[in-house]
Amino acid sequence: MAAYKQLNSQDIIISPLEVSKGFTFRGNAMTASNVDIDRYLGNQYGTQESTGYVTQISQSAVYWSTQQLYYSNYISSSNGEVQIANTQSINPDGTTTGRIASNAFVNFEQTDLNPYKYWPTSSISSSELYIGVMSIPKALFGDYIQPNTLRIITPSGSYFDDGEGRLKRLNDYNLSSIYVGNVIYEHGIIVLTGGTRTEGTGEDSEYGTSEYGTGIWGGRTMDNNHILNFVTSSNVTCSFSSSFTIYETQYKCTIGESEFNYTLNPSTISGTSNDGTVYNYVTSSFFSPYVTTVGLYNNDFELVAVGKLAQPLPTSRNTDTTILVNIDRQ
Repeated sequence: MAAYKQLNSQDIIISPLEVSKGFTFRGNAMTASNVDIDRYLGNQYGTQESTGYVTQISQSAVYWSTQQLYYSNYISSSNGEVQIANTQSINPDGTTTGRIASNAFVNFEQTDLNPYKYWPTSSISSSELYIGVMSIPKALFGDYIQPNTLRIITPSGSYFDDGEGRLKRLNDYNLSSIYVGNVIYEHGIIVLTGGTRTEGTGEDSEYGTSEYGTGIWGGRTMDNNHILNFVTSSNVTCSFSSSFTIYETQYKCTIGESEFNYTLNPSTISGTSNDGTVYNYVTSSFFSPYVTTVGLYNNDFELVAVGKLAQPLPTSRNTDTTILVNIDRQ
């Protein structure tokens, strides 16, 4: 049997709690049925070429959709900065003349700094102009990939994010790094666009294109070993930490000093009485019932949650008794 009491809004406290979990996947484990991390090769001319291990799509679809979503404002800028907008002139009557600003796309920027978004383009048909895309399922990254946690190791090199949505490659020559792509944390998308150290990466150094070669990072030329290994190699390791928000709901179930001072336990009814008479000790002024279970009901009096106390709790006739029920939910 049960006794009911209405909970008010002040009796309910909802607190968000952000939790994280680290993952590491190697080789074929990335495409396991319970993981489904997919990798795609993007090529603007690959309309007939399919790519992907979990879901097959055309290489051109990967190229153009990635460009539209994340690089639309950076196409004409070879140094990875946003292109200059075409501004309008506002007339005295409120009308405008001139072209509408071109930077109207939302490219899901991950930083207030320069995102260094280089995008490989070519005016000639080239089947070797690639980008690499890694897609992590939302079931793994949760709300977003935690910045500064992404690490990808391929036969051609090691990549990591700098916490600002920019993908870097560890430079074995001087242990510095260069920008070679971007990370979209809330989408679980990693894009390897390539480019050279001095062209399209936003970072200059004593090592120029003569040292590395214009094609070593893929992108503009036919030497795409880094991007191909990123996408096609079975010897790839990916590690990251996910971020997921759960909501801890606390219900304050308060028993007033004058409430629930009579038991509803049927064992207190005298076995020799058919009229519901209880034993004498139940009517004593010293009698105090115990609480063993708290149930939460919806507005239709349907039981939705049950909380069991570790041990029976006596109610008090002199002060209020508060029982806290915590429930974690998404």
